[in-house]
Amino acid sequence: MADQHPLQLRSALISVYSKDGLEPIIRRLHELQVALYSTGGTQTFIEKLGIPSTPVEDLTGYPSILDGRVKTLHPAVFGGLLARREPKHLEQLQQYNIPEIDCVIVDLYPFEETVAASNDPAEIIEKIDIGGVSLIRAGAKNWKDVAVVGSKDEYGFFLDVLNNQEGAFSAEQRRELARRAFKVTSNYDIAIFNWFNEGTTDIAFKYSIHRSDMLRYGENPHQSGVFFGDFEQVFDKLGGKSISYNNLIDIDAAVQLMREFQLGKPAFAILKHTNACGIARRHTLLEAWTAALACDSTSAFGGIFITNTTVDLATAKEINKLFYEVLIAPDFDLDALDLLRKKEQRILLKIKSFDVRSRSFRSLLNGVVEQDTDLKTETEADLKTVTTRTPTPKEVGEMLFAAKCVKHLKSNAIALVKERQLIGMGCGQPSRVDALRQAIAKAKSFGFDLTGAVMASDAFFPFPDCVEIAAEAGITAVIQPGGSVKDQESVEACNRLGLAMVTTGFRHFRH
Repeated sequence: MADQHPLQLRSALISVYSKDGLEPIIRRLHELQVALYSTGGTQTFIEKLGIPSTPVEDLTGYPSILDGRVKTLHPAVFGGLLARREPKHLEQLQQYNIPEIDCVIVDLYPFEETVAASNDPAEIIEKIDIGGVSLIRAGAKNWKDVAVVGSKDEYGFFLDVLNNQEGAFSAEQRRELARRAFKVTSNYDIAIFNWFNEGTTDIAFKYSIHRSDMLRYGENPHQSGVFFGDFEQVFDKLGGKSISYNNLIDIDAAVQLMREFQLGKPAFAILKHTNACGIARRHTLLEAWTAALACDSTSAFGGIFITNTTVDLATAKEINKLFYEVLIAPDFDLDALDLLRKKEQRILLKIKSFDVRSRSFRSLLNGVVEQDTDLKTETEADLKTVTTRTPTPKEVGEMLFAAKCVKHLKSNAIALVKERQLIGMGCGQPSRVDALRQAIAKAKSFGFDLTGAVMASDAFFPFPDCVEIAAEAGITAVIQPGGSVKDQESVEACNRLGLAMVTTGFRHFRH
């Protein structure tokens, strides 16, 4: 069978938008005596290299027409790509004087880039590639007899095979190229659909959805998992093992958290099972890391680490002492990266942007719910003092820091903050009192003095008991959304105990 034997390339059709990285492929194909066919700008590019190439027009008998919309759409091209290498098909190729085409190399018009850069519908429409997609699909369909390159991202893989195997592609390699090629065309079609679909509520394709097979497994090893999204749009993966479902969930939580702290002094956060167990902001990254780790050095083991600034060598040396799953940063100094890469299983991600989608989805029962992403970050203008005592400027800053922290803990949630450090947290508890007691116990277990700390709650206090417990622990100021019919009872408790309280009007449940 043809698919059981290597395919030795004898001919290749090349029609690409991006020429970056193409030259070594052209030269290597020429060295291997592979006959080249090409179109338009690709033909000109090859000619400038001094390498012979047959224009597609010589195969079809037609020039490029309709402003380049039709160049390769012809039986003389697609017959050579789609013919199975078996007597019946080969006889038809010979009958109609159609050459076999063993390889097709395509890079599509940059549709998504054009959409991002232009508001001109006519310009965008012209970047919908027709012939290129058809060539890719034809070559991929006939992978048993054809090697297909569907995008410039595959140039490197293709060139490696050319160099290492003298242009002979195994069945496994041809099938892998076909798999990647169909991924290219499916993503391309989704991008086009999304543009036409703008303004609709079609959940399945609301956003640009790219299928990726990057997940090691689902939530547990016996569950398979696939990520639909463009991971590379957000991150450059600099090292480490492949990413699992749980990694991805935690990474998303980490990005959403650090989005709150991306500006200003160095900040460091440590997350475990999507909850922040350590957050701190300091004058240097090393100080921020040290303070974040001190919040809960036990839970930090095997956690997700994220910062808002470049990781330097001094900080990398300290981080490297602890086992972690993922480290995320806007950049890494080269010597820091060299050190961190020595732990080959630890995932290193360079984040390109802390932006998150304005809409979010979740599968429930036999459907999906869609909602606005919680992008609200409280500022001083949102604070309403409801107690007799007005918080000090320092307490206001601490409370705003605490509000950012509590927003990213599972409900019911309490965050205790002192000196821009999350010294205690309680989350996922059935009652707010339980969450507060957990936060106080955690803070004390790691040696923190709660005197002068502030408390943030993700939702209102239905009773004054949390305020009373907080005051007894030494907490002096409270930030909460308000909205309970019994708000005044908590306010009166603060007045009686000397605490300052502000309300924000914004609840931040996380279920």
